[in-house]
Amino acid sequence: MGCGHKDDKASLASSHISSFSHQPHQPPSTPASKEVWKKGGRMFSILLAVHLALLACTLVSSGAFEKIAVHDYDVFFLLTVMMLVVIVWIIFYLVSTSRCQDAILCKDSHAGPIWLRGGLILFAIFSLVMDVFKIGYYSSFYSCLSAIKIIYPIVQAIFVVVQTYFLWISAKDCVHVHLNVTRCGLMLTLTTNLAVWMSAVTDESVHKAHSKLKKNVTEEIFRWLLKAGMRSSSAEECNCNSQICQIFKNGYFWLYPFNIEYSLFASAMVYVMWKNVGRFIDHHSHHIHHLKFRIFRRTFFVGIVLGLIILVSGLGVLILYEVQVNSSTEFNKKSQALTMYYIFNIVCLGLMSLVCIGGSVIYRFDKRDMDRHKNPTRTLDVALLMGAALGQYAISYYSIVAIVASTPRDAISALNLTYALLMIAQHTFQNIFIIEGLHRQPPKEDHKHHSHQKDLYGLTFVNINAVSLRVPDSGSTLAPSTASGAEAIHPSDLVRSLTAPKKMNWRRKFLREISMFLLLSNIILWIMPAFGARPQFDNDTELNFYGDSMWPAIVDICLPFGIFYRMHAVASLLEVYIMS
Repeated sequence: MGCGHKDDKASLASSHISSFSHQPHQPPSTPASKEVWKKGGRMFSILLAVHLALLACTLVSSGAFEKIAVHDYDVFFLLTVMMLVVIVWIIFYLVSTSRCQDAILCKDSHAGPIWLRGGLILFAIFSLVMDVFKIGYYSSFYSCLSAIKIIYPIVQAIFVVVQTYFLWISAKDCVHVHLNVTRCGLMLTLTTNLAVWMSAVTDESVHKAHSKLKKNVTEEIFRWLLKAGMRSSSAEECNCNSQICQIFKNGYFWLYPFNIEYSLFASAMVYVMWKNVGRFIDHHSHHIHHLKFRIFRRTFFVGIVLGLIILVSGLGVLILYEVQVNSSTEFNKKSQALTMYYIFNIVCLGLMSLVCIGGSVIYRFDKRDMDRHKNPTRTLDVALLMGAALGQYAISYYSIVAIVASTPRDAISALNLTYALLMIAQHTFQNIFIIEGLHRQPPKEDHKHHSHQKDLYGLTFVNINAVSLRVPDSGSTLAPSTASGAEAIHPSDLVRSLTAPKKMNWRRKFLREISMFLLLSNIILWIMPAFGARPQFDNDTELNFYGDSMWPAIVDICLPFGIFYRMHAVASLLEVYIMS
């Protein structure tokens, strides 16, 4: 197994010559041909990913309907083959890069931060539990099911373990061998994760539609509707009467949100690796900041306390909503649950919007410079924030049109309209706050600041006028000894240095409070729709206006992006918190 193709070695050699020459900042001798080949390799891998994604999307969407002759085990067969190919490629990547010393010449310090990889491991653990529940559920009646229904969760569990290990150790790699093979392999991995995500979202949506249908109609009508139009899972035709079977069935559907988030997190990390293939990092401009994650230092605890109050209150609202809406058929209890849900979200979104505006105002007084260096991770974070917000924007605007155009308006419609408007405002202000925080330079190292501050405070008992007499007009040096080691200190710089830390401290503390409050609030706003609190299906205004087929389709398409937005905002806010 070689270390790469000849063209890869040639480009690598030219870059080595340029890096060890007397002019380290001079670009390679043939940058034009290298850039053209890089774009060609990227284009080929993108075309491969597009075709695979379209094929998977076609099968997954077709398998959701009964009248189309595509079964769910056809979808599982395609996903199983894709995951097996990705597992083989990951093993090839790990072996080839470990045997070749020049495979990874540099690493991207911004890619794959520890909190992102930690979140990936958390979601991977829940995904493995979901696969165990799936295996137990399908094994309960394996005699009337296709074998692929049991093979698929087994292969998915292996895929999750191998991919999580791969991303944990290789997320920062800038690979310089097998460039085209690596790009195609990473795009195949990304497409596989997106296909698994589409399958999970579709399966969850069909399951929730069946649950709503079963609650409102009798068993005979439900079976007739399944034969008439909607896809029934092949497991629906088998008897699942035992208690352990019901536990497995309900368990893995409750764990679907974690598997959905795992696929999206892995896709984002794989995309950054794809952008870093063949990349050379200029260490003179690519600063590595060793930031320490300290939650309980330099904080007033206001953001944490308020965020925990919102989080606990939201969990209580979620439990009451599930009990009154999903377990009761009375109209009054359903109306009370919707009113409680809308009031909580209006208060939460209003506070978050005000806090984001306050954080943006504080950034206007922040003296830190903007970080304008090339950073694929930050570019992806901004693109995902802006793109995922479009899902919730679409739902909100559809709701606004339906509420305004509908003639009978009640209190729930007014609350729904306020909720939709605040949802748009909160997403907009939060995106501004997060993007501005991600583009700020991190604070200087504490030990440098404290050592310089210690020297300055040692001069506080010296007459500043006397110091100024020793400093020439040019302000070159304070004493002969400072010319060789320490920096020159001007009296005006001395006064500013003695007063600046207090101003910077309160700004940083307020930004940390805002980031922690928004982080905890986004967690509860992710939990509520991910685990069943979806008033879009329970409010009759949109259903009556758009119809029983159009409105559920809109929500099923747009809501997963809104759920992903919340989880990605949590990761971005954690980075903003650490950078503050």
